[in-house]
Amino acid sequence: MLFDSSIRKELARSFGATAVVLITVVMTMMLIRTLGQAYKGSVSPSDVMLVMGFTVLGQLPTILGLSLFVAIVGSLSRMYRDSEMVIWFAAGQGLASLLRPLLRFAWPVILITAVLALGVLPWSYQQIEQIKTQFQQRSDLDRIAPGEFQESAGGTRVFFVDKESPSDMAASNVFVVSRDPGKESVTSAKGAHIATVKGQRMVILEDGQRMETRTDDGSVRVTDFKEYGVKVDNDNPVTMQEIAARSMPTKELLGRDEPIARSVLAWRLGLPFAALNFVILGLAISSVNPRAGNSTSLMIALFAFIVYYNLMTLGESWVSADKIGMWGILGLLHGSILVCSTLVLLARHFRWSPRDLLRRSNARQESAR
Repeated sequence: MLFDSSIRKELARSFGATAVVLITVVMTMMLIRTLGQAYKGSVSPSDVMLVMGFTVLGQLPTILGLSLFVAIVGSLSRMYRDSEMVIWFAAGQGLASLLRPLLRFAWPVILITAVLALGVLPWSYQQIEQIKTQFQQRSDLDRIAPGEFQESAGGTRVFFVDKESPSDMAASNVFVVSRDPGKESVTSAKGAHIATVKGQRMVILEDGQRMETRTDDGSVRVTDFKEYGVKVDNDNPVTMQEIAARSMPTKELLGRDEPIARSVLAWRLGLPFAALNFVILGLAISSVNPRAGNSTSLMIALFAFIVYYNLMTLGESWVSADKIGMWGILGLLHGSILVCSTLVLLARHFRWSPRDLLRRSNARQESAR
């Protein structure tokens, strides 16, 4: 009982500290990334914190898995370094006996990871996609800002309005460049105002000139006008676009046979499996050589984590390319790591070494003769 409680208390302190540090680092990185998206015009500046929060929420399954792995390796390495493991081994506790208290501590984290990966992760992606879609599909009139060149939603028009505009519904010194199939046009006007014509909002340009150039033969036509109407709203009303595979609910993904849907489902199912493998792998690799540095085990753990998740990303791309099935990558990747981690743990528990195995094999061959 004392053995279990002491290890779980050590793990709880290390897990909490590691999770706080990782969440802080991820929040900082996501804030910089979201600010970059807002600067490029992909996200509204007023939604930066909201998008960052949903992004961090979507990264929580990975953060929890890494925190669990680092907590196990760090705690057990400290116990090796302070000779606590020697005391437990002398008391009759083998290395494999540590697996029970580790799993008793880790199963709530694995369960939360599964809930986040299967339920919260697609919801957070869906919210981010909706925020970006609403911002990208906003009216072209809402994009126009005095004194700035603004591009339309479809990228076919560029607007410029003078800063000294008389009101929000009128403007002066308007400049519009548009590109349509087969022709390009440049329109300038001294003034403009917004009007509604047949239920469609339009910008009525006043006292201007329009120069139209044909792209096929290069012919140019120049037209002067007193009033000229330009429809700047999107042709189609704002509607919800087709939800991307990453933002689909898990229940919907289960009913789809497309490779992209199977790849996303394989990634979500792989996150809790990876957290479980980290428990066994962390127990198997956590040891300290007094002659090596104190951070050797943590460096090995971080390297193993990077390799593991890169393999998961590679497996997701293979499933998306229809090179392997979803259950095939789950069994091949996570199953093989589970088997290898268990074998390493058993070898360390029974203190097997290649030399001992070779010696036992030679002894059996000699006895058989």
